Amino acid sequence: MSGGETSWPRFPDVMKAFTDEATEALPIWQVPENADLSAIDHALGQGSRWLKSIGFSGKARRTALIPGGEGALAGAVLGTGDGHAGEPCGPSELLLGSLSRTLPEADYQLASAQGTDAELAAIAWGLGAYRFRRYRGAGEDRAPRLVFPEATNTNRIKAVVEGVWFGRDLINTPASDMGPAELEASARLLAEHHGATLEVTTGEDLLTHNLPMIHAVGRASVEPPRLIDMKWSPSAASSLKAVTLVGKGICFDTGGLDIKPPNAMLLMKKDMGGAASALALAHMIMALELPVALRVLIPAAENSVSGNAFRPGDVLTSRLGKTVEIGNTDAEGRLVLADALALADEDGPDLMISLATLTGAARVALGQDLPALFTDDDDLAAAIYRHGLDIGDPVWRLPLWRGYKPKLDSEVADMNNVSDGPFAGAITAALFLRRFVAKARRYAHVDLYGWRPVTRALGSKGGEPHAARALLATLSNEVVS
Repeated sequence: MSGGETSWPRFPDVMKAFTDEATEALPIWQVPENADLSAIDHALGQGSRWLKSIGFSGKARRTALIPGGEGALAGAVLGTGDGHAGEPCGPSELLLGSLSRTLPEADYQLASAQGTDAELAAIAWGLGAYRFRRYRGAGEDRAPRLVFPEATNTNRIKAVVEGVWFGRDLINTPASDMGPAELEASARLLAEHHGATLEVTTGEDLLTHNLPMIHAVGRASVEPPRLIDMKWSPSAASSLKAVTLVGKGICFDTGGLDIKPPNAMLLMKKDMGGAASALALAHMIMALELPVALRVLIPAAENSVSGNAFRPGDVLTSRLGKTVEIGNTDAEGRLVLADALALADEDGPDLMISLATLTGAARVALGQDLPALFTDDDDLAAAIYRHGLDIGDPVWRLPLWRGYKPKLDSEVADMNNVSDGPFAGAITAALFLRRFVAKARRYAHVDLYGWRPVTRALGSKGGEPHAARALLATLSNEVVS
């Protein structure tokens, strides 16, 4: 606990980065490459002379401060290049996130710029302003603030930024303070904030409620595993589509008896990144009161090592009754997800999405920026891909290649939890999950990294609830529109 914070989990205060007051706010100009600087000159007197004297050309990511009279700051400019220089992709408005970390403390406002997306720029500002200070010493936490742009949906800006900050806080918190109980407490905080219901099945009750694989994966930990089940619907809506999110909540992954080497454990606090993304998206949905009947399922556990840990070669019986031979205890995420997916599928939702830091194979194929997207629904895949590119939250589709199904065959059980060789690991993991979904009308699985390895415009190095913003845009514009 630090920086004056007295309780965790907490709900993020994004108003540290924003203000509703436009009085004396300094302008930020978004300047394309080789643009005419006369508009800035007209607004600020000597502004463009200063920019010309320092060779400012509007090249993407270039920034400059404009001096005013008596040494005061008159404004700032951001180079936007060709307009499509966002990081890691998307329009250049996304670059505004870098200014919320680097500008001097003051209030700022977006100067008028024809053709720019002010709402996306404001969201980028908020995402870039995030700081994780839970373990830092007490001190001033002041930062530049942006005036909410006119004619934008302020509620949407806040909902998106709050959701991402909430998800980042969950991932960045080490497992010593973010075990299954704390993940439950975080979900409970979110449920109470939005008036959702929350039910939790814990420990031996998982066996009573036929969730045996969640129990098996988590039973070696001193902190019992659990299934977190949140439900919400907007009070004013009458006709609702059922949307279910299932997020992997492995709060720390040693690999189990197939233990990981030390360097592979260093970031395993982020193995609940799928749960963080699901909860981040859930907040956005509830804050914006999207007309959906929302359900969020989080199987939360630690994959630990002890005398009662599940073993390689064990055969587990899943909720569906299908048996699973354990080829590797480090492939535990798909086991807990399988039970949760089977439970969710019993209701036959209109759309079900699973999110998980599931495989290293997805990172080998696509790197850290690109979560792997799996679905049989071409229209859904195209929509998520398109919206992700548009807002700088990309995904890349990989196939549910049926020809690889035999790779999960077992000689002693209905299936193995890993494939019979080193190839197509992300695909075979997705195929494993697909076996537990039958009634849902549409299903997509996202294999994400949950971490930003270096500081960039949309955030500092650390946890990232990948795909949450892309899925919100898809739900808002395609599913419930």
